Amino acid sequence: MSSPTEGNTVDLLIVGAGPTGLFAAYYAGFRGLKTAIVDSLPEAGGQITAMYPEKMIYDVGGFPAVRGRDLVNSLIAQAAPWKPAYLLGRKAERLAHVESRLEVTLDGGEVISAGAVLITAGIGEFTPRPLPAGDGWLGRGMVHFVPEFEVHRGQDVVVVGGGDSAFDWVLALHPIAKSVTLVHRRAKFRAAESIVREARDLGVRIITDAEVTEMRADGAGRLAEAVVQAKGAEPEVLPAQTVVAALGFTADLGPLESWGLKIEHRAIEVDSRMETAVSRVYAAGDVASYPGKVKLIATGFGEAATAVNNLAVALNPEAHLFPGHSSNVE
Repeated sequence: MSSPTEGNTVDLLIVGAGPTGLFAAYYAGFRGLKTAIVDSLPEAGGQITAMYPEKMIYDVGGFPAVRGRDLVNSLIAQAAPWKPAYLLGRKAERLAHVESRLEVTLDGGEVISAGAVLITAGIGEFTPRPLPAGDGWLGRGMVHFVPEFEVHRGQDVVVVGGGDSAFDWVLALHPIAKSVTLVHRRAKFRAAESIVREARDLGVRIITDAEVTEMRADGAGRLAEAVVQAKGAEPEVLPAQTVVAALGFTADLGPLESWGLKIEHRAIEVDSRMETAVSRVYAAGDVASYPGKVKLIATGFGEAATAVNNLAVALNPEAHLFPGHSSNVE
């Protein structure tokens, strides 16, 4: 993690290090702006890094298919020549206007002075929904996300949940795990029928109308078993070195809600320049809202470029809105 420029002063502070924020960091460097990026997660990449780094993405221009982790790494490499500062595992808490500058106070009290702020916070800070039987097991065999599949090679894995993420992880782990069992409390699934059918066709065991009621350790204190209770059946003990609690998550914008922004349904309203109701505060990506908005990574990339080019003019009225074509840069 690098530090901000001298005196904690930058031209642009980006709040959110997901794909949109990372592309904005590239574009800000292209426009000659000193930039810092703050994110509450410990790694750049936002939801992609936290939830589906190994999943293939098919709707990014120029890539017939790209693995989530590879897309994030490429975005970081694209911004790297301009040396943006990364403040990861940190939260942007308070915003204040001080003369012609914006001052953002991070958790811990550090203050970043910026000419403009660009919010690329996605859906905001997300918190996994808890698995009651998993209390005290997080990091001891229970996980909410599966960022690295190889860690689970040869393991018995129990996945709890019925959404797309649960089935994505079932399908990804099936070829490398010793066994994979999915447990869902209902008979119907939120996941797409196609991936449910794919899991069934592979022979994955799916236990419905059931819950994991207990997790048990071996003699060394490591997770060894999960107890599953299905309706009308006796409790069943499954071998399990990992339980994936894929029960979804809640999300909110946290401290950003106190910044004076116009927010509806966890999204920040912006104008055609991507500027919010607060002067020199912009938003792009899933967190930004306007009529006709389509929430895609590709959309966020365009919004990031629009926001950066407009805020560059706000910071320097003599600058041109159109930066020229990057292909002309030697």
